[in-house]
Amino acid sequence: MDAHIRTLLTVICEAALEKKLVVDLEQLGAPGWTISDARGRGGRGVRSAGWDTEGNIRVEIICTRDIAERIAGHLQARYYANYAMVCYLAQVEVLRAEKF
Repeated sequence: MDAHIRTLLTVICEAALEKKLVVDLEQLGAPGWTISDARGRGGRGVRSAGWDTEGNIRVEIICTRDIAERIAGHLQARYYANYAMVCYLAQVEVLRAEKF
């Protein structure tokens, strides 16, 4: 098995941002992403996934560290002040490096 190091950027945010985030990710060079519904509680209270735009989503992007940092920096500058959003980075090992 030949594993390669990449970075997993996870973004948890308001579902209303999904279309804007997809445009941002394409423009910032993300090789791909996965979006799923998310529920939970945080600093802005309890969020459910009962309504299309009132719940939360989880966006996961596996990419190089510099792309992950570029995306996270953009999201922080553009959305943190006005939207519920959390971003975190983790080092991961992938088996098909050419995809990321």
